[in-house]
Amino acid sequence: MPVQAAQWTEFLSCPICYNEFDSSGHQPISLGCSHTVCKTCLHKLHRKACPFDQTPISTDIDLLPVNCALLQLVGAQVPDVQPVSLSSAAEVKHYEVCRMCVEELALYLKPISGAKGVANLSPSVLSRPMQRKLVTLVNCQLVEEEGRVRAVRAGRSLGERTVTELILQHQNPQQLSANLWAAVRARGCQFLGPAMQEDALKLVLLALEDGSALSRKVLVLFVVQKLEARFPQASKTSIGHVVQLLYRASCFKVTKRDEDSSLMQLKEEFRTYEALRREHDAQIVHIAMEAGLRISPEQWSSLLYGDLVHKSHMQSIIDKLQSPESFAKSVQELTIVLQRTGDPANLTSLRPHLELLANIDHNPDASAPSWEELESVMLAVKLVVHGLVEFIQNFSKKSHETPQPQANSKYKTSMCRDLRQQGGCPRGTSLLLIASVFLLFLLLSSRFLLPIKSSSPSQTLYGSVPAILQRPRILSATFHWPSIFLPK
Repeated sequence: MPVQAAQWTEFLSCPICYNEFDSSGHQPISLGCSHTVCKTCLHKLHRKACPFDQTPISTDIDLLPVNCALLQLVGAQVPDVQPVSLSSAAEVKHYEVCRMCVEELALYLKPISGAKGVANLSPSVLSRPMQRKLVTLVNCQLVEEEGRVRAVRAGRSLGERTVTELILQHQNPQQLSANLWAAVRARGCQFLGPAMQEDALKLVLLALEDGSALSRKVLVLFVVQKLEARFPQASKTSIGHVVQLLYRASCFKVTKRDEDSSLMQLKEEFRTYEALRREHDAQIVHIAMEAGLRISPEQWSSLLYGDLVHKSHMQSIIDKLQSPESFAKSVQELTIVLQRTGDPANLTSLRPHLELLANIDHNPDASAPSWEELESVMLAVKLVVHGLVEFIQNFSKKSHETPQPQANSKYKTSMCRDLRQQGGCPRGTSLLLIASVFLLFLLLSSRFLLPIKSSSPSQTLYGSVPAILQRPRILSATFHWPSIFLPK
């Protein structure tokens, strides 16, 4: 029975015995299917197949080379020379070049933590998607034909992600947001903000989840009436644009009627909120791609949900919408961006390597690459990733670190309705600024009175802030502030 595969961040320990890889009893051996197991556990297998996906192991276990890239990450001693069973000295030479490229790329996964072989990748210069793709490449077994096929595909994926990262590094986030919503509106659609859009989608689902067929007008009126208590600004026009977004995503089965409005019925596969929301998000991402916009998963999560929790969800949507031609188009877009910015980091020199990676056949059934082709791909990947790292370290003004919460977020926690009810505020930190300015004007108003501690227990004195500031004796008294202004 197949064994449950480990999480991708747990690549520094054996997924069977959970011991951290080392250079003695738990040497990491990568298989052709890209799963890596320690040599001790491989020798204990009842049948010569991968314990995770049952892929047969065609090469003798003792002849499979140790994964030195993983050994260097755990700080273990790396053997100087490893004999490999290849047919010619030329193949061995190509293999050594490819192995050195992979080991150099693996160093970008540092720093790591030594707790149970789990890597702490957040401080890395590379973004999390880049780290994940790099882990995939590091676990490829190059002496196996299937491993070489996987290595070439992983190299292409790394190159494509590198282009996306470089385009993102050159974009203005504020201008990007404005361009996105302009593109959405240009297609007759609208996004009303994370909180309002979520409620609107749930109301559409409430009206149609039982298979009912309604006209667009009736559906829009139903949603507007249900929303007006919480969102008075909801209008038939704005909700109609939300429905149009779902229509563009082919979520409805439309029945036309003679001399009457067409009826809209929600397709059966979209009658859960998760499925409907995913298709809704995918449509917005598709519109952004049509408009030539490149947006990171973190930005998508912030724009559509008002938080950073949905990064993986948005990344999966982006990956699904990628086409074989997307890589080549992205290289052209990057070239245009570099021409506009002057290219201070000389990233144009990476174009031949990126074009080489873009021309790789992404089909899983593609034939295995020759050793010459594999070497050229690995060298190209090394140069491309190195170029990205150099640009981020020396020319980028952005950071991949997660924004830290504000020191005075406790005020926002006690005063923001959306944060209290839903756990996230779609307005971000701007709400705190607006509330602070409002309270400042309120406190400085002569019509707003504050309770002041009195010498008489039965008597409470009140005074405005301007009056208190003009009378030092009262100013020295202890204020009894209303509880709304005190952090919880």
